Amino acid sequence: MEQRLSLVTLGVANVAASRGFYERLGWKASSVGGAEVAFFQVGGMALALWGAADLAADTGLSLGSGAPRSVALALNVRRRKDVDAVLAEAVNAGGRILRRAEDKSWGGYAGYFADLDGHPWEVAWNPGFTLRDDGSLVLPE
Repeated sequence: MEQRLSLVTLGVANVAASRGFYERLGWKASSVGGAEVAFFQVGGMALALWGAADLAADTGLSLGSGAPRSVALALNVRRRKDVDAVLAEAVNAGGRILRRAEDKSWGGYAGYFADLDGHPWEVAWNPGFTLRDDGSLVLPE
């Protein structure tokens, strides 16, 4: 697994309100995402704001169980097949699968694993996001 972080996703109570807060701070949202998720370019990574209940459902975890569930770390990979390879690496390293990889409604392929402390990691191939040679993520304008 490459040593990098592509996205930090924060589970929020109200995506529109949270997006407005960051925009009031001077951050510019990407055009992708619509009303259900907001993305912001933050250097070579991205910050995503997503409804906390939607995040919990996507990871397969409940909002009230153990480790914080309102944040998911994400690693974007270059090829669809890399998702399954990274998930297998995570299991081999002692992690556990939260959600097996599957085709997503947004056109990509993704799954989740938990690290030793239960922190959820999404591993995603997203054909709409560019990865530079150094692995940094570039959101569409």
